[in-house]
Amino acid sequence: MKVIAAYLLAVLGGNTSPSSRDIKNILASVGAEAEDERIELLLSEVGGKDITELIAAGREKLASVPAGGGGGIAVLAAAPASGAGGAAAAPAAEPKKEEKVEEKEESDDDMGFSLFD
Repeated sequence: MKVIAAYLLAVLGGNTSPSSRDIKNILASVGAEAEDERIELLLSEVGGKDITELIAAGREKLASVPAGGGGGIAVLAAAPASGAGGAAAAPAAEPKKEEKVEEKEESDDDMGFSLFD
């Protein structure tokens, strides 16, 4: 990641095609080191390509990746409802809501003194 970050910093700085030396200089300025193999791999993959197009293509790929958040449960709950016998499965799909009553502990918000005393 640090090699990619250094490459992007160089591009943001106006260098449209950073070299291995440019990336090493950026990393050295913050006390980081990187393997030459990783730098060369990155440069071979992005060489001659527009960085904004690469980022746009990456965003499109990431848009199709599931990111959690319980989306699978909604899909599973919707599947029985669309098929036969959906009415019998509907009550089981509703999770029971437990009410949590949190007792507010007495706290000394001003820590025993006032700012304006």
